[in-house]
Amino acid sequence: MIWSDKGFLLSKVNFQENSIISKFFTEKHGKCTGIIYGATSKKIKSYLQNGNELYLEYFSKNDNTMGYFKTEIITPSTSKFFSEKVKLSCIVSMLDLVNLLTVEGQQNKKIYNLINKFFFNFNSEDWTKNYIFIELELLKYIGFDLNIKEFCKYEVINNLKKYFIDTSSRKLIVPNFLVEDNYNNISDNDIYNSLILISEFMKKNIFIPNSINFPISRLNFINNFK
Repeated sequence: MIWSDKGFLLSKVNFQENSIISKFFTEKHGKCTGIIYGATSKKIKSYLQNGNELYLEYFSKNDNTMGYFKTEIITPSTSKFFSEKVKLSCIVSMLDLVNLLTVEGQQNKKIYNLINKFFFNFNSEDWTKNYIFIELELLKYIGFDLNIKEFCKYEVINNLKKYFIDTSSRKLIVPNFLVEDNYNNISDNDIYNSLILISEFMKKNIFIPNSINFPISRLNFINNFK
């Protein structure tokens, strides 16, 4: 089996002396795993950063055998943010979520385009707010639509609506911008509460039922907004 595509590097682990096993999320083939031989060479190693978009040629004997990639760099997406701690933490978290929440070999062009949108969003001053909606889109594209407006309740405190969702164990704060389209002045605390809300939804509906460990990278990202 031979095909060519483009994809974002999600993860890599060392394999043998000079190679790695890599996972990409591709435009036409979804998440794919394969070996990159000679990946420790200076020429290739420099652009094999998680998050970078690469042109891929994939070779495999059959569908049941792990194949290998030949790669060329398209966009060095991640290296632009090496000096920006919070954005870099966000990239690591997002890539881990895509890796954990998607199925091998299942095409989903919406998710591929969402990763493009994710990196483009860093150009916006409101990138943290927009990122929350990107996470909600990701959940929707894998079949878990978190309809916050439908499930949340509110109480009025000092003439202001305070939204929340009651669970069996705790009351989760719903920041106003997730419900009110014209809500401004979003704080780090709003981002924090949004990430906690989505995290609890993912744990209950995806991670715990499938015995998947919640990614540490996401906890590290959330801690930036405490």
